[in-house]
Amino acid sequence: MRLSPSASRNGRGAERCSACRRGLGVSEHLRAVYSSLPLAGAAHIVDAAIAARIKEGLLPLAVAVIDAGGNLVAFKREDGCGVLRFDIAFGKAWAALGMGVPTRLIRDRLAGRPAFLGALAAASDGRFIPVPGGVLILSPDGQAIGAVGISGDASDKDEYCAIAAIKAAGYGSDPAEPSVQWREAGL
Repeated sequence: MRLSPSASRNGRGAERCSACRRGLGVSEHLRAVYSSLPLAGAAHIVDAAIAARIKEGLLPLAVAVIDAGGNLVAFKREDGCGVLRFDIAFGKAWAALGMGVPTRLIRDRLAGRPAFLGALAAASDGRFIPVPGGVLILSPDGQAIGAVGISGDASDKDEYCAIAAIKAAGYGSDPAEPSVQWREAGL
């Protein structure tokens, strides 16, 4: 909405906006919708994850970043990734966000409950991937504002890259640290 110069001076904004002068009501304007995770932050996370992968000499990755509403904000798939890597990365992010805990914790807590895991997979239309690599992105006050899912190497190595990337972008992560044995993880 573009305000006329007089509107900004006299404080009657909506009364003098150009759309209102053309006879359009305020309700006919498109409103910006709040996003819990800006594109710039999500893009930074994706690029930082790939940089961490390169620095550590890991396998090519697919990196998906979703906001608190489960919407895909940013994604990259490096050359050399299989065609399922997007679905796996998205599923890891979706699982973490859907349950409000990182996927490593989901795996550990539900290891002995295969029926419940199957129910979660069914409830999420197969988008629920409960293995490490799904990490929550936290605001400064500790609220989950999105999640990162990474697929391409061993799950613990995927998780390492997600945590490193989230921190590089200036956000908090859950979990705060990768598994202490992430380097030894094998496919």
